[in-house]
Amino acid sequence: MKISPFKVHISDASLADLKSRIEHTRWPDSSPEDGWSSGTSLVYLQQLAAYWATTFSWRQVECHINSYPNFIAEIDGFDIHFIYIKGKSAQSLPMIITHGWPGSFLEMLTIVPYLIDGDGLTFDLVIPSIPGFGFSGNPGQKGCNSARVAELWHQLMSGLGYTRYAVQGGDVGAGIGTCLAMQHPEAVIGLHLNYIPGSYKPHLPKGDCFTSEEIAFSQTLNEWLTNEGAYSHLHGTKPQTLAYGLNDSPVGLAAWILEKNYAWSGHDGYIESVLSKDELLANITLYWFTQTLPSSIRLYRENRLQPTLIFREGQYVSTPVAFIRFPKELPTPPRSYVERGYNIRQWTQAPTGGHFAAWEQPRILSDDIRQFFKIQVV
Repeated sequence: MKISPFKVHISDASLADLKSRIEHTRWPDSSPEDGWSSGTSLVYLQQLAAYWATTFSWRQVECHINSYPNFIAEIDGFDIHFIYIKGKSAQSLPMIITHGWPGSFLEMLTIVPYLIDGDGLTFDLVIPSIPGFGFSGNPGQKGCNSARVAELWHQLMSGLGYTRYAVQGGDVGAGIGTCLAMQHPEAVIGLHLNYIPGSYKPHLPKGDCFTSEEIAFSQTLNEWLTNEGAYSHLHGTKPQTLAYGLNDSPVGLAAWILEKNYAWSGHDGYIESVLSKDELLANITLYWFTQTLPSSIRLYRENRLQPTLIFREGQYVSTPVAFIRFPKELPTPPRSYVERGYNIRQWTQAPTGGHFAAWEQPRILSDDIRQFFKIQVV
């Protein structure tokens, strides 16, 4: 494995091109629905686009990213971007943290100060970008699903000198973390999740039955998929068709991502109560400049073609697992259903927050991570 230092710098020409494209957006008419009920709000998106073109500073985002140690690792033909920050205490546990879609490594930077500073246990943090996301290379090959990424993560941690390490993830990162714990239980000290993968299905032994609570969850999930899951079905079946428009129009890209930021975060009707314009635009602009919306959504198709979280007989995550549920999270299975496939040691109900936990509630998430791993390393 070869590791090289990395620094972010987008050209002035690319910045100017983005500004011009935003300013020349061909806007649709307004929906007869009010607000966000039929998709991304036209009024809000126009306000955000004006801010994007006139006020938002990508250069400030670059400075923030470059204030951390950035690297590119070459692993099995993949170029993996990652940030690597060592904890400041004498007792520091290595941990790899994985983002999801439509997120990025940027949202994980909010929890860094809470995990590298303080007395007692701190963490050596490895924060990679999934292949096809951010500054990691496009996989350029079939078969790069969550299980394949998990294997790359193990090689990355091994290449950094860690034989035992912690794993944390939400959204797609929860699926990758689950695969990592199943593929390398000898290396994973513990698995901390803030999301239970939507494709997870435990094995049901012959003669066993799901409980009424578990059946009710399945019905709730099906209703959610009917009303909210069109994006996932499209990503998993025809991602290339969607890619043309979203790779060509920055406002189109923003609308696709913002719909999920709005629907899945823990606010009460005003998204900027939890995520600022600058935070939202930093993530969207990262997707724009790296042209990774097409490659990022292909991961859904790879996972559909090679499902890894429909457990067969004997499959079980034996590694100690912690789960924290945020109240505005996507449909979450009852604990009994999760325990059919995961060795749950800690289960927490957070008081506030949504799907983008590190972004929205970094203190709550960090405290739960620290609490769990204090027990696991004793």
